[in-house]
Amino acid sequence: MNRKSLLFCALLIGVPGSVQAQGYPGGGWDRPMMNQRLRGDDGRRMAEPAKKVDVEAFRAADAATLLGKGPITVAAAPGAEAEWKLPVYEAAVVDQLAKLGYDTAVSGAEGGQVAQIGITHDVVVPEEVKRKPVSGAMEVGVSNRGSYSALALNVDLSKPRKAIVSTRLDVRIRDKASGRVLWEGHAEAQTREDDDGLNNGAVAARLASALFARFEDAAEVPPVG
Repeated sequence: MNRKSLLFCALLIGVPGSVQAQGYPGGGWDRPMMNQRLRGDDGRRMAEPAKKVDVEAFRAADAATLLGKGPITVAAAPGAEAEWKLPVYEAAVVDQLAKLGYDTAVSGAEGGQVAQIGITHDVVVPEEVKRKPVSGAMEVGVSNRGSYSALALNVDLSKPRKAIVSTRLDVRIRDKASGRVLWEGHAEAQTREDDDGLNNGAVAARLASALFARFEDAAEVPPVG
C-alpha cells in the first residue's frame, strides 16, 4: 500500500461515515470527498539569493608603480571577526595576490606590503521556521442536494530552507613601512547558508576573484593633503 492509500485510510477512520455517503456541492455524487495535495512547500514564493557580486575598489593616485610586485603578507584587519572565519578567505586572497605578481611566499618580511582582510555577514532572509508535516481543514455544510463534508489535506515533507546571508570581503593593502593605504576594495554577495555554515571556501573564492578583477582599474583617489 502506497503513501496516498495509507493517508486516505487514516482519514476515513477519523471522519464520520456520512462523509462517504453525502454529495459534493455543485457536482455529482461520484466526485471525490477529499482533496489531497502533496507539495514540496506551503505555497509561498521563496526568496533566492541575488546572483550579482557588488564590487568597489580604490587606488592611491601615486601608487600604480608600487602595486602588484614585491613581498606581501596577509593579516586580519583590526576589529575583524573571529579568526575561525578567516582561513578560507585568507587563502582565496593569497591566491589572487600571487596571480597579480606579488611574492606571497615570504613570511614576516620587514619591508613590502600587507593586505588586511575583514569579513562581515548580515542575514538578508532568516531561516524558515519548522512547519507541520501534515496540516488540513475540514468543511461541513448543507446544500440543495443534501449535507456534505469536504476535507483538504496538505502534506509537507520538505526541510526548512536555510537563511540567505550577505557576505562582504574587505581588503586594504598598506605599505608596511609608512602604513599608507595603497589600495582598498570590497566585494559583497548573497548566498544561502549551507550545512558548513558561513566558513565557505566557494564563497571566499567567488568574492576574492570578483574583487581583484578590479585591481588594475580601481578608481584613483588623490593623495590626502
